[in-house]
Amino acid sequence: MIGKPALLVLVTCLFCAASGLAQNNRELYRYRNSEGVVVIDFRVPPEYVASGYEVLNNRGVVIRVVAPRPAAEGNTDMNARQLAALERERLAQWDKNLKLRYSSVSDIESARDRALAERNVRIRILENNRGNLRRQVETFQARAADIERSGRVVDPALLGKIADLQQQMAVDGRRIIEREREIAEAKARFAADIARFRMLEDAPN
Repeated sequence: MIGKPALLVLVTCLFCAASGLAQNNRELYRYRNSEGVVVIDFRVPPEYVASGYEVLNNRGVVIRVVAPRPAAEGNTDMNARQLAALERERLAQWDKNLKLRYSSVSDIESARDRALAERNVRIRILENNRGNLRRQVETFQARAADIERSGRVVDPALLGKIADLQQQMAVDGRRIIEREREIAEAKARFAADIARFRMLEDAPN
């Protein structure tokens, strides 16, 4: 690999050689190649034109600067086309799945009701379990309070039991929140499926 001092010498030599050949007032061009090295030559390779370059006279004075071509010009249309193609593909796959799984809007509504009912059952189970844990905690806390009021030291095992129950309550609480989030997402997903299916029904064959 060429070090920086060598690169500077190389660039200087190229400039001097180019200047010596440019006595007929030919313009010179200064640009950076793909390795970041400054190059001075009588032409700019096509692959570097978009990155911009400087035009020099035979004395090495910059007489014109060509700014880099905005990258967004060519890429925006390409990205837009790619995104549009991906969206068409997504919609086509969605439509295919809907037609395979359902024959009517009522089928989607039935599937929605079953999915929501299943999640609601899980929530009720968690809530019942959390209620049982809460009652156990209250019972143990009352027992610990009685022990403290009598002037005795509460058994660490009893305090540990209370802590374990409270931790399990917290876990069930997070699970309930997660199930509720799943219900909200399922409602939104089924609502989108119903709207899309109705659009397919209304579309001309």
